[in-house]
Amino acid sequence: MAEYKVQFEVFEGPLDLLLYLVKKEEVDIYEVNLTKIAREFIEYVDLMRELDLELAGEFLVMAATLVHIKSRELLPVDQQVVDAEEEEGDDPRWELIRKLVEYKKFKDAAEHLQEREEARENTFQRQPARPDFVEDKPPPRLQVSIFDLVNAVNAVIKRVESREGPSEIYDEEWTVADKITTIRQRMVEAEGMKFTELFADAASRNEVVATFLAMLELIRLKHIAITQPEAFGEIAITRGEAFNTEPVMLTDDYGEGASEEAAAPTETH
Repeated sequence: MAEYKVQFEVFEGPLDLLLYLVKKEEVDIYEVNLTKIAREFIEYVDLMRELDLELAGEFLVMAATLVHIKSRELLPVDQQVVDAEEEEGDDPRWELIRKLVEYKKFKDAAEHLQEREEARENTFQRQPARPDFVEDKPPPRLQVSIFDLVNAVNAVIKRVESREGPSEIYDEEWTVADKITTIRQRMVEAEGMKFTELFADAASRNEVVATFLAMLELIRLKHIAITQPEAFGEIAITRGEAFNTEPVMLTDDYGEGASEEAAAPTETH
């Protein structure tokens, strides 16, 4: 598969990934197993680099910090070098936890302000002729972060690799352009699908990666949209606002031979 870089206008940082992993473990920040979190963080970073996602240097700095904390915690207490005058704040583990707590407070405050702003925009004065019956709106679906997507594709890769025999070799090379065309055609046939359904026929890690990158590009172009009914739940894929209006120019950036235009499809009946 040709090299293809995915860039997001807004990309979450290493503290966001740490908070995501802590939330996934469903434990209090002060009780988190940093050794396990460090292992998962490094696994996520390695996968994001394999997926050609643009990573800020802060991710690598955080990975190094976590490796240091992990190696320190694995040593027996009697072998740990501790300064007699060292305060709790000088412990890298507690320093990291303190940063996480402060960052979480900042994020929670920002989300609270956003919710208040949205509530104020949606507040209307009661009209005299307002009908008694008001149709209930469906519950809002959660926004999907890049970490939700990486978590989901990581599970897909593990399933695919568990099906592969030790001697199986897949010679077929998939490009992002191939998968952009395939995904768009599938969305013509079905207006929506589950994330796992998108990868149901994937036979190799290479095919999963190409499909994932194609999906990210279609999200960026607003040809498809993704939501989650609940935190860490199954991701849903639907047609985006530009699905039937704007073609996808398959440039060389998407892989070898990608120079055609994927026109906006029309449904057949």
